[in-house]
Amino acid sequence: MSKFAMRVTCKSRRGIVAAISTFLAEHGCNITDSAQFDDAETGNFFMRVSFLSEDGKDIPALTEAFGTVSTAFDMQAEFFDETAKRKMVIMVSRFGHCLNDLLYRWRIGALPVEIVAVISNHMDYQKLVVNHDIPFHHIRVTPDNKPEAEARIMSVVEETGAELIVLARYMQILSDRMCREMSGRIINIHHSFLPSFKGATPYKQAFEKGVKLIGATSHYVTADLDEGPIIEQDITRVTHAQSPEDYVSLGRDVEAQVFARAIHAHVNGRVFLNGSKTVVFPASPGTFASERMG
Repeated sequence: MSKFAMRVTCKSRRGIVAAISTFLAEHGCNITDSAQFDDAETGNFFMRVSFLSEDGKDIPALTEAFGTVSTAFDMQAEFFDETAKRKMVIMVSRFGHCLNDLLYRWRIGALPVEIVAVISNHMDYQKLVVNHDIPFHHIRVTPDNKPEAEARIMSVVEETGAELIVLARYMQILSDRMCREMSGRIINIHHSFLPSFKGATPYKQAFEKGVKLIGATSHYVTADLDEGPIIEQDITRVTHAQSPEDYVSLGRDVEAQVFARAIHAHVNGRVFLNGSKTVVFPASPGTFASERMG
């Protein structure tokens, strides 16, 4: 039996869930997990369904057959194989905590992705990446060569067939053009002090202000810097006893965890864009399990 999932977005109206469940039952599919959300403010409906194709129907056949239902409800619908790993490119600069965390999760099978390349504007992590048998691309970025550098980045994405770019503390601002071309397919991570503490020393500024909560935000990248639709956030508490260096260390841990959870949600098809926000459904049973212990 094949393990598939489907994503549906449309305007809310009566009968959507019944139509989907009836279709799957009639085509030999058994639903194993389902989540839905009806946004009363926008009138939009979102649904994600995991199911087993017990009669051997494949994705092209299901997609074609579902056409009558999707037309009737004016749906945007997508079927996909839950066991397939999404191709991903990691971009990093000189902070390596998120890169190292992603490499570990990828190595033990806890993150269902295929890392097809790592791109950096520095050489710091070349040996680490190559030792994981992953292609490393050093693409230097300056104010004078930015268009050419981004063209090289996009060439790597196209040549590898990458479906997702993740900015693992990549400290370069992407152009509006690249953000548009990869809309909904670039995920960033940063501390959650914005817009209060900007610049190169946000944790030092937070320490000086006596901040008691340190957090991280992961979001889709848009042309509006650090203001894209939020996928995942979390916090950890600090006290007067912590030093500025403690703030940085604790911040690294939160950033790595939030980033990994956001990527996991995206590659599992659990994230839906809803205007300037997102709908993020809970993970299906078993999707956090690792293939290996370490």
